[in-house]
Amino acid sequence: MDSPLVDAVLHPVRGHMAFESCVEQLGSAIQLGIFRAGSKLPGERELAERLNVSRATLREAISALRAAGFVTTTRGRGGGTVVLPLAQTWPEDQPTPVDRQAEIEDITVFRAVIEPGAAYLAAQADLTDDQRALLQECLSDLGDAASPADYRQADARLHLAIATVCGSNELSQSCNAVQIKIHQFLAEIPFLQKNIAGSDEQHRTIVEAILAGDAARARDVMHAHCDATAALLKGLLT
Repeated sequence: MDSPLVDAVLHPVRGHMAFESCVEQLGSAIQLGIFRAGSKLPGERELAERLNVSRATLREAISALRAAGFVTTTRGRGGGTVVLPLAQTWPEDQPTPVDRQAEIEDITVFRAVIEPGAAYLAAQADLTDDQRALLQECLSDLGDAASPADYRQADARLHLAIATVCGSNELSQSCNAVQIKIHQFLAEIPFLQKNIAGSDEQHRTIVEAILAGDAARARDVMHAHCDATAALLKGLLT
């Protein structure tokens, strides 16, 4: 696996986004052709050491790549994870990969400014009882979701609720536009339980921080939350 190209795309993972960062780096390496169709990915031990993650986290990332149709895995002697061919043609009604990459980069950068700022302002606001109840209700809806579609809708509602309690129509409209686009992108990737578990924890922490008036924590956790989603989208869609 020693090559300048591999060194350019695979780096030790740092911070709290180990799973998402693994998906982003490996997905990007496959889409760039650094790991070519028909070839085997390096062994778990070698990849885990290079990415500085546990083998359990690496397996979860590879499972996400399997769900997205990037690789297939066979067990036993002589087995391994093999890179599958990517689509040879791009659907006429979809943006080209280059356009898609620019589109995702654009919306995730904008989101990284808008939503952490909304969480910060929400925590500073003098929330009414109804506004507090709205945030708690939206958080509860995530736990009650019966399907991936229900979950993603509940996810979008919570983010919109956070922007709404800030009292700015412009902010609410901007967050709404962001959530519509993010929702469309998320519908194109597998529903990944590892990512959902992390998102649930972040959602709870954000709402708790807002209700407690801890603006810095609400902003910082929302920023990490947005970064995690961006990593998945870049890894699986660009």
